[in-house]
Order: sequence, then structure tokens, then C-alpha cells
Amino acid sequence: MSVPRLAVSVDLVVLTVREQRLSALMWRRDRAPYDGAWSLPGGFIQLDEDLPVAASRLMAERAGLADVRIHLEQLATYGYPDRDPRQRVVSVAYLGLAPDLPASSRAQVLWTAVDDLIDNDRAAFDHRRILCDGMERARAKLEYTSLAAAFCPPEFTVAELRRVYEIVWGTVLDPRNFHRKVTGADRFLIPTDRTTTRDGGRPARLYRRGDAEQLRPPMLRPRT
Repeated sequence: MSVPRLAVSVDLVVLTVREQRLSALMWRRDRAPYDGAWSLPGGFIQLDEDLPVAASRLMAERAGLADVRIHLEQLATYGYPDRDPRQRVVSVAYLGLAPDLPASSRAQVLWTAVDDLIDNDRAAFDHRRILCDGMERARAKLEYTSLAAAFCPPEFTVAELRRVYEIVWGTVLDPRNFHRKVTGADRFLIPTDRTTTRDGGRPARLYRRGDAEQLRPPMLRPRT
């Protein structure tokens, strides 16, 4: 019995909030297939690599984010036969989230607003589908986990945290109701003894992320 040969790649969905918009890190292809199309940064794994090691390496080599603290988790595996016209390729996608990620020094790599990418049909391979899956994973995790704080600096205000939810979910939230829910969630936010006026107006209390992984009670998205 012959064993079919196939390649395994890692694709990175890296999300951050830039200029008040949810943005993804994109790679502009300069060769066939899909010359000129946008794609997710990524590449093939090496024979001596485990998948998380490959994801970390490609985060530095392709995404240009070496030595950057980032939340990284496996998203999904994509393996239908015609996803790559060159050969049979199985891709393992990873989702990365962090606040204020820097611009890449590579000309081919740029931050682009997610809404603009979804409306643009010039995507390489199945990367538009992978990006959409990554967005939905991030939106869903904000409901049940403390992941929203991964988009915030080490110390942040409730208003800054609310803006993360509004940008990722694409909806406006009631400030008082939001404040009550997040400060009432068990071990989600820990108040500090400091305040800031960077939001404008009266001094606002600064918080840091607590040790809760799951939100109790959850922060459910408004349903339309």
C-alpha cells in the first residue's frame, strides 16, 4: 500500500486593534499562484518541528513579530484536496491576539482592517475563509473567556476594555451596563490604586487582568 505524500503548512491569523479598527496582518504575494493577492503569513513546517514551534518561527520570520508577547492558540485544520493548486497541502491555522502590535519591517507585510479584507475577493488559497474563522473564534471567546484583555495594555480602564468589545463585535455597548458586568465577573478585573485621564474627562480607575480564564457570568453578544 502506497502512502500519499502531502505537505503541511502553518497559517497565522494575527489580530490587533489599530486606529479603532480590528486589523489583521497580511502578506502581499509577489509570485504565482495568486500573484498580487493578499494572504495570511505562514509557511511549511520543517521535518524536525512540532506545530507550535513552527508557528512561533513563522511568527518571527513571516509576520515579523519576533520577541513580541502574543496570545497564540491553534484555530483549525484545513485539508480539502483543492485548496492549493500546486500540490496537496494541509494547513494548520493559528490565531494570535495582542494589543498595539508594531508594523512589520517587511514591505510585503501590512496591517489591514478586517472589514476591508472581507469585502475584497482577491484572497489567495482559502485564506479568506480562515480569516473569517479566526474572527468568529475571537468574537466568541470574548463572550466566555477573559481574552478581551489580551487586546489591552497591562493596565487599562473599563472604557478601553469596552472599546475592544465594541470593535471586535462591531456593535455599540451601553457603558453602564458593560461596567456592571465586567466588574462583577469573578476575578476578571483587578482594580489598581492608580487612575488616568487619557480617556478624557474625570480620572478613571485603572485595572489589570485577573487570573480568571472563564467569565462567570459570561459577556454575551447583543443579538440582532
